Amino acid sequence: MTVSNEDDLNKLQEIGRIVANTLEAMAAALEPGMTTAELDQIGRRLLEKAGARSGPELVYDFPGATCISVNEEVAHGIPGSRRIEAGDLVNIDISAEKNGVFADTGASFAVPPITNATKRLCRDGKRALWIGLRQVGANKPIAGIGQAIGQFAEKNGYTLVRNLASHGIGYSLHEEPKEIATWPDRSERRIMNEGLVFTVEPFLSLGAEWAEDGDDPWTLFSEPRAPTVQYEHTVVATRNGPLVVTLPG
Repeated sequence: MTVSNEDDLNKLQEIGRIVANTLEAMAAALEPGMTTAELDQIGRRLLEKAGARSGPELVYDFPGATCISVNEEVAHGIPGSRRIEAGDLVNIDISAEKNGVFADTGASFAVPPITNATKRLCRDGKRALWIGLRQVGANKPIAGIGQAIGQFAEKNGYTLVRNLASHGIGYSLHEEPKEIATWPDRSERRIMNEGLVFTVEPFLSLGAEWAEDGDDPWTLFSEPRAPTVQYEHTVVATRNGPLVVTLPG
Protein backbone atom coordinates (compact mmCIF):
# COMPACT_ATOMS: atom_id res chain seq x y z
CA MET A 1 0.00 0.00 0.00
CA THR A 2 1.15 3.47 -0.88
CA VAL A 3 -0.87 6.21 0.79
CA SER A 4 -1.78 8.71 -1.91
CA ASN A 5 -4.86 10.47 -0.56
CA GLU A 6 -6.44 11.62 2.69
CA ASP A 7 -9.13 8.93 2.63
CA ASP A 8 -6.56 6.13 2.56
CA LEU A 9 -4.61 7.76 5.37
CA ASN A 10 -7.73 8.23 7.52
CA LYS A 11 -8.68 4.57 7.10
CA LEU A 12 -5.15 3.45 7.95
CA GLN A 13 -5.00 5.68 11.03
CA GLU A 14 -8.40 4.43 12.20
CA ILE A 15 -7.50 0.74 12.07
CA GLY A 16 -4.09 1.61 13.51
CA ARG A 17 -5.70 3.19 16.57
CA ILE A 18 -8.06 0.22 16.93
CA VAL A 19 -5.28 -2.38 17.10
CA ALA A 20 -3.18 -0.12 19.35
CA ASN A 21 -6.05 0.44 21.78
CA THR A 22 -6.79 -3.29 21.79
CA LEU A 23 -3.15 -4.08 22.58
CA GLU A 24 -3.14 -1.53 25.39
CA ALA A 25 -6.31 -2.99 26.93
CA MET A 26 -5.06 -6.58 26.70
CA ALA A 27 -1.78 -5.57 28.35
CA ALA A 28 -3.69 -3.91 31.19
CA ALA A 29 -5.77 -7.07 31.72
CA LEU A 30 -2.78 -9.43 31.66
CA GLU A 31 -2.34 -11.18 35.02
CA PRO A 32 -1.16 -14.50 36.45
CA GLY A 33 -3.78 -17.24 36.46
CA MET A 34 -5.67 -16.23 33.34
CA THR A 35 -5.47 -18.39 30.24
CA THR A 36 -4.27 -17.13 26.90
CA ALA A 37 -7.77 -17.88 25.55
CA GLU A 38 -9.30 -15.56 28.14
CA LEU A 39 -6.85 -12.83 27.17
CA ASP A 40 -7.66 -13.39 23.50
CA GLN A 41 -11.38 -13.02 24.18
CA ILE A 42 -10.74 -9.53 25.54
CA GLY A 43 -9.06 -8.63 22.28
CA ARG A 44 -11.83 -10.18 20.19
CA ARG A 45 -14.54 -8.21 21.99
CA LEU A 46 -12.68 -4.93 21.55
CA LEU A 47 -12.01 -5.50 17.85
CA GLU A 48 -15.64 -6.44 17.20
CA LYS A 49 -16.91 -3.45 19.19
CA ALA A 50 -14.79 -1.17 16.98
CA GLY A 51 -16.13 -2.77 13.80
CA ALA A 52 -12.82 -4.47 12.95
CA ARG A 53 -12.03 -8.05 11.99
CA SER A 54 -9.06 -10.10 13.18
CA GLY A 55 -6.39 -10.17 10.47
CA PRO A 56 -4.97 -13.67 11.01
CA GLU A 57 -8.43 -15.14 11.42
CA LEU A 58 -9.78 -13.41 8.31
CA VAL A 59 -6.81 -14.05 6.03
CA TYR A 60 -5.29 -17.31 7.29
CA ASP A 61 -8.11 -18.93 9.27
CA PHE A 62 -5.94 -18.68 12.39
CA PRO A 63 -7.59 -20.28 15.46
CA GLY A 64 -7.79 -17.08 17.51
CA ALA A 65 -8.43 -13.36 17.21
CA THR A 66 -4.89 -12.50 18.29
CA CYS A 67 -1.53 -14.26 18.50
CA ILE A 68 -0.34 -14.81 22.08
CA SER A 69 3.11 -16.34 22.55
CA VAL A 70 4.57 -17.24 25.96
CA ASN A 71 8.24 -17.66 26.92
CA GLU A 72 9.84 -20.14 24.47
CA GLU A 73 7.14 -19.32 21.92
CA VAL A 74 8.30 -16.35 19.85
CA ALA A 75 5.43 -15.86 17.40
CA HIS A 76 2.00 -17.04 16.23
CA GLY A 77 1.08 -18.66 19.55
CA ILE A 78 -2.48 -20.05 19.54
CA PRO A 79 -4.71 -18.79 22.38
CA GLY A 80 -5.81 -21.72 24.50
CA SER A 81 -5.76 -23.34 27.93
CA ARG A 82 -2.20 -22.33 28.85
CA ARG A 83 -2.26 -20.34 32.08
CA ILE A 84 -0.07 -17.30 32.38
CA GLU A 85 2.24 -17.44 35.38
CA ALA A 86 4.28 -14.91 37.33
CA GLY A 87 7.63 -14.41 35.61
CA ASP A 88 6.31 -15.25 32.14
CA LEU A 89 7.26 -13.28 29.05
CA VAL A 90 4.10 -12.80 26.99
CA ASN A 91 3.98 -11.46 23.44
CA ILE A 92 0.68 -10.13 22.09
CA ASP A 93 0.48 -9.56 18.33
CA ILE A 94 -2.65 -7.91 16.91
CA SER A 95 -3.57 -7.27 13.31
CA ALA A 96 -7.00 -6.35 12.04
CA GLU A 97 -8.98 -5.00 9.11
CA LYS A 98 -11.62 -2.31 8.77
CA ASN A 99 -12.95 -0.69 5.59
CA GLY A 100 -10.58 -2.79 3.51
CA VAL A 101 -7.40 -1.62 5.28
CA PHE A 102 -5.15 -3.59 7.66
CA ALA A 103 -2.79 -2.53 10.47
CA ASP A 104 -0.50 -4.62 12.66
CA THR A 105 1.09 -4.06 16.06
CA GLY A 106 2.61 -6.10 18.85
CA ALA A 107 4.56 -5.96 22.09
CA SER A 108 6.06 -8.20 24.74
CA PHE A 109 5.15 -7.96 28.41
CA ALA A 110 6.90 -9.45 31.43
CA VAL A 111 4.61 -10.63 34.24
CA PRO A 112 6.11 -9.63 37.64
CA PRO A 113 8.24 -10.57 39.42
CA ILE A 114 10.89 -10.51 36.70
CA THR A 115 14.67 -10.65 36.55
CA ASN A 116 16.82 -7.64 35.73
CA ALA A 117 17.87 -9.37 32.51
CA THR A 118 14.25 -9.68 31.39
CA LYS A 119 13.52 -6.08 32.35
CA ARG A 120 16.52 -4.95 30.31
CA LEU A 121 15.50 -7.13 27.35
CA CYS A 122 12.03 -5.56 27.25
CA ARG A 123 13.46 -2.05 27.54
CA ASP A 124 15.97 -2.67 24.77
CA GLY A 125 13.40 -4.39 22.56
CA LYS A 126 11.42 -1.14 22.53
CA ARG A 127 14.61 0.81 21.86
CA ALA A 128 15.46 -1.47 18.93
CA LEU A 129 12.02 -0.85 17.42
CA TRP A 130 12.37 2.92 17.59
CA ILE A 131 15.94 2.81 16.30
CA GLY A 132 14.55 1.02 13.25
CA LEU A 133 11.61 3.40 12.90
CA ARG A 134 13.95 6.39 12.84
CA GLN A 135 15.42 5.04 9.61
CA VAL A 136 12.04 5.30 7.86
CA GLY A 137 11.39 8.08 5.35
CA ALA A 138 10.61 8.76 1.71
CA ASN A 139 13.52 7.92 -0.64
CA LYS A 140 15.57 6.32 2.14
CA PRO A 141 17.09 2.82 1.79
CA ILE A 142 15.10 -0.04 3.33
CA ALA A 143 18.43 -1.61 4.31
CA GLY A 144 19.01 1.21 6.81
CA ILE A 145 16.40 -0.28 9.14
CA GLY A 146 18.17 -3.61 9.60
CA GLN A 147 21.61 -2.03 9.69
CA ALA A 148 20.65 0.29 12.56
CA ILE A 149 18.90 -2.42 14.56
CA GLY A 150 21.78 -4.84 13.96
CA GLN A 151 24.35 -2.35 15.21
CA PHE A 152 22.29 -1.75 18.35
CA ALA A 153 21.86 -5.48 19.02
CA GLU A 154 25.56 -6.26 18.55
CA LYS A 155 26.67 -3.35 20.70
CA ASN A 156 24.43 -4.46 23.57
CA GLY A 157 25.05 -8.20 23.43
CA TYR A 158 21.80 -9.37 21.82
CA THR A 159 20.95 -11.59 18.90
CA LEU A 160 18.19 -11.08 16.32
CA VAL A 161 15.82 -13.75 15.03
CA ARG A 162 16.63 -13.74 11.32
CA ASN A 163 13.72 -15.55 9.73
CA LEU A 164 10.88 -13.38 11.05
CA ALA A 165 10.82 -10.22 8.98
CA SER A 166 8.86 -7.00 8.70
CA HIS A 167 6.49 -6.69 5.74
CA GLY A 168 4.31 -4.43 3.65
CA ILE A 169 0.73 -4.01 4.82
CA GLY A 170 -2.38 -2.02 3.97
CA TYR A 171 -4.81 -3.48 1.46
CA SER A 172 -3.85 -6.96 2.67
CA LEU A 173 -2.18 -8.29 5.80
CA HIS A 174 1.07 -9.20 4.06
CA GLU A 175 1.95 -7.51 0.78
CA GLU A 176 4.85 -5.91 -1.06
CA PRO A 177 7.45 -5.05 0.01
CA LYS A 178 7.79 -8.50 1.54
CA GLU A 179 10.59 -9.75 3.80
CA ILE A 180 11.97 -6.49 5.15
CA ALA A 181 14.94 -7.57 7.27
CA THR A 182 15.32 -6.16 10.77
CA TRP A 183 18.91 -7.39 10.73
CA PRO A 184 21.79 -6.33 8.43
CA ASP A 185 21.16 -7.55 4.87
CA ARG A 186 23.79 -6.62 2.30
CA SER A 187 21.60 -7.80 -0.57
CA GLU A 188 18.84 -5.26 0.20
CA ARG A 189 18.72 -2.56 -2.51
CA ARG A 190 15.12 -1.30 -2.31
CA ILE A 191 14.18 2.31 -1.58
CA MET A 192 11.12 3.51 0.37
CA ASN A 193 8.79 5.43 -1.91
CA GLU A 194 6.77 8.25 -0.40
CA GLY A 195 3.63 6.92 1.29
CA LEU A 196 4.84 3.31 1.53
CA VAL A 197 3.12 1.41 4.36
CA PHE A 198 4.87 -1.43 6.19
CA THR A 199 5.70 -2.83 9.61
CA VAL A 200 8.89 -2.62 11.64
CA GLU A 201 9.12 -5.53 14.07
CA PRO A 202 12.52 -6.68 15.36
CA PHE A 203 12.76 -9.87 17.41
CA LEU A 204 15.49 -9.14 19.97
CA SER A 205 16.83 -12.10 21.94
CA LEU A 206 19.28 -13.25 24.58
CA GLY A 207 20.61 -15.92 22.24
CA ALA A 208 18.03 -17.04 19.67
CA GLU A 209 18.83 -16.58 15.99
CA TRP A 210 15.98 -18.50 14.39
CA ALA A 211 12.29 -19.33 14.80
CA GLU A 212 11.43 -22.99 14.28
CA ASP A 213 8.16 -24.86 13.88
CA GLY A 214 6.49 -26.55 16.81
CA ASP A 215 3.93 -29.34 17.10
CA ASP A 216 1.02 -27.32 15.71
CA PRO A 217 0.79 -25.59 12.31
CA TRP A 218 1.27 -22.11 13.78
CA THR A 219 3.41 -21.68 16.88
CA LEU A 220 7.07 -20.78 16.34
CA PHE A 221 9.76 -21.39 18.96
CA SER A 222 13.10 -19.71 19.60
CA GLU A 223 16.16 -21.61 18.40
CA PRO A 224 18.22 -21.99 20.43
CA ARG A 225 15.72 -21.56 23.27
CA ALA A 226 16.26 -18.11 24.77
CA PRO A 227 14.16 -15.19 26.05
CA THR A 228 13.00 -13.20 23.02
CA VAL A 229 10.84 -10.08 22.63
CA GLN A 230 9.05 -8.52 19.68
CA TYR A 231 7.78 -4.95 19.37
CA GLU A 232 5.96 -3.82 16.26
CA HIS A 233 4.41 -0.75 14.68
CA THR A 234 2.81 -0.03 11.32
CA VAL A 235 4.43 3.00 9.72
CA VAL A 236 4.14 5.24 6.66
CA ALA A 237 7.29 6.56 4.98
CA THR A 238 6.87 10.32 4.49
CA ARG A 239 9.08 13.23 3.48
CA ASN A 240 9.22 14.17 7.15
CA GLY A 241 10.24 10.70 8.31
CA PRO A 242 8.16 7.94 9.91
CA LEU A 243 4.43 8.34 10.52
CA VAL A 244 3.52 5.67 13.08
CA VAL A 245 -0.19 4.82 12.84
CA THR A 246 -0.40 2.18 15.59
CA LEU A 247 -0.40 4.44 18.62
CA PRO A 248 -3.29 4.32 21.12
CA GLY A 249 -5.63 7.25 21.35
